Amino acid sequence: MKIGVFDSGLGGLTIVKTMLENLHGADIIYIADTANAPYGEKTQKQIIDFSAKITQYFIDKFHIDALVIACNTATSAAIKELRVKYKNLIIIGTEPGLKPAISHSQSKKVGVLATPATLNGEKYKLLRDELSRQYKVDIFEQACPGLVQQIENGELDTPKTISMLQNWLSSMREAGVDAIVLGCTHYPLVGESIKKVMHNDINLIETSHAITKRVNELCNNSMKCDNENSLKILSTGKISGSMVEMILGKKYEVEHINI
Repeated sequence: MKIGVFDSGLGGLTIVKTMLENLHGADIIYIADTANAPYGEKTQKQIIDFSAKITQYFIDKFHIDALVIACNTATSAAIKELRVKYKNLIIIGTEPGLKPAISHSQSKKVGVLATPATLNGEKYKLLRDELSRQYKVDIFEQACPGLVQQIENGELDTPKTISMLQNWLSSMREAGVDAIVLGCTHYPLVGESIKKVMHNDINLIETSHAITKRVNELCNNSMKCDNENSLKILSTGKISGSMVEMILGKKYEVEHINI
C-alpha cells in the first residue's frame, strides 16, 4: 500500500511516526512543502494550489493508493476540492480534536491552538458552534502566528518560544482551561513547553492516533501484515535533518524536490 503524506513542514511527521508504529505493510512517502511554509498564513486559493500540485506529484511519481493530508490548515482549505478532483483516491484529512477535548474536560473549558487559516475555516466554525451548544462548553481559541517557524527551527523550549506561549496561554490558564486542542500537527512538538506554561496537569489533544486508525480502516485490505513499513522523505525547501531525527527517533535522508 503506497500512502502519500504531506504537510507544510516537519509537523506531519508526528502523524507519520504513529503510522510507522501501528501500521504494517505500508510504503509511506512524505513531502514537507517547506518552500511554501507556513500554510497557516496563506490564502485559501494558495493552499488549494499547493495541495493539488503535491497530490498530482504523488500520483505521477509514486502511484499512491491513499493520501493523508497531515495538516489541519490544508485539510480545512483543500480537502473538498481534492476529493472532487481525485474521486478514486482515498483521501484522509486532519481536523482539530474538539470532541475528544470536550470529553476530557472537567471544567467544560477547552482551549484551541491553531493557525489563523484553520480557525477561520467554515467547517471548523460549524463544528465549534455545534459542539459548544450541545455540550455547553466554553471554547477559547488562539491563533499562534510564528510558532510553526519556531518549531521548524528546532526552538521547542527556548526563551522566545516560552514567551510566545505565555502570551497566548495566560488567559486560558486564568480561565481554568483543562484541555487544549493542538490544532496543528507541529504543536505536539512543543507539548512539554505548553504544559510548563499552563502550570498544571493539562490534557493535550492531538489526532495522530485517530488518523492512523482511519488509515488502517480504509486501507487494511491492501496492506500485507507480514511486510515491514518503509518511509521516504522529500522536501521542497530547507528542512532540519536533526529535527527529523528527533521526531522519528532515527536518521533519514531527505531528498530535495521541485514541484
